[in-house]
Amino acid sequence: KSNFRLRSSGGSNESTTHSPVGSTPSLPKEGVRDEGSDGTPSPSNLSPSSSFRSSRGSAFVLWQDIPDVRTSGQLDNFSNEERKLQEAKFELVTSEASYIRSLTIAVDHFIMSQELAECLGAQDRQWLFSKLPEVKDVSERFLQDLEHRLEEDILRFDVCDIVLVHCPALRRVYLPYVTNQAYQEQTYQRLLHENPRFPGILARLEEDPICQRLPLTSFLILPFQRITRLKMLVENILKRTAPGSRDEDTATKAFNELKKIIKECNSSVQSMKRMEELIHLNKKIHFEGKIFPLISQSRWLVKHGELLELDTQMITISGSKLKLPTKPVYLHLFNDSLLLSRRKDTWKFMVFVHAKIENLKVKDLSQKLQGISGFLFHLQLCEGQQLKHQILLKSHTE
Repeated sequence: KSNFRLRSSGGSNESTTHSPVGSTPSLPKEGVRDEGSDGTPSPSNLSPSSSFRSSRGSAFVLWQDIPDVRTSGQLDNFSNEERKLQEAKFELVTSEASYIRSLTIAVDHFIMSQELAECLGAQDRQWLFSKLPEVKDVSERFLQDLEHRLEEDILRFDVCDIVLVHCPALRRVYLPYVTNQAYQEQTYQRLLHENPRFPGILARLEEDPICQRLPLTSFLILPFQRITRLKMLVENILKRTAPGSRDEDTATKAFNELKKIIKECNSSVQSMKRMEELIHLNKKIHFEGKIFPLISQSRWLVKHGELLELDTQMITISGSKLKLPTKPVYLHLFNDSLLLSRRKDTWKFMVFVHAKIENLKVKDLSQKLQGISGFLFHLQLCEGQQLKHQILLKSHTE
């Protein structure tokens, strides 16, 4: 069962609706379909060497359609719920094979393309495709174990214990692949606009019938979809498993491990995006006097924007409509600190004061200073017990 090559191409047979991180237009289905001898599409989910394929070479969509199941004489002994449980398990196996077939297109057709390799640098190639070949290898070994289990006992097979055993390997390849998403998207867009050969070569590869009119981005997004889809499939099995049984315990552990992987993937992506944002900001923000180390693993940007600073010396008459002199001040609020700055130009800022969140004091003055439109608040930035800076700020909205 080591040979997962596609014998023919056709339409897609499975879709997913959720990606753990982000989304890409024109998402592909998880697999492809082979065509029967008469040219009509027929489901093709298992590997070509699988014994669970019909004489026409196509895999069976339903567990109960497999000849060994139909002719066993045992099918009538299964309750409706037991049948649904076995169908749910069989779907996990067939969808994994379908997914691998699409990964094979991505690896054999795109990554192994000599023409594409010649127009990409080593770093661009790494950022664009990341660990996709490793994802495919791990998934193939996963499928081999699943199919072996089917051959052992086609009637009463289980899959969740195999999922549980493979979770460490799945985490090892999915976590870096998903984390690389930001670089992958940026690299793809940059190559389209800056590499004159890339768009033409890519278009020719995408026009090949094996791609079924799907772009490269549709194949690159597959692992994002699959890890979430796998969790949903195990959850479906868990819902149909007898409460209190050993199988339920195994399915619960597998489900929780997959949830943990997805949580780690999302957390890693978020952390990467936050760090990228800090690196980008660090190039635009300059400090007067004391240097503030902006880049930190534990820091992220919460909110930023421009407000108006009012001259506190001009506020002397309550109840009058005053035309107070104002000047813009830009705020960068982080989870642990606040920076106040002036714009040097459109994308550069000069910070004149900063303070830790715990050293800020804020008083809402919106209702106290009548005759002044907008929302006002008095902000004090302290250093220990001493007042470091104070400023009266106005915003147009609450």
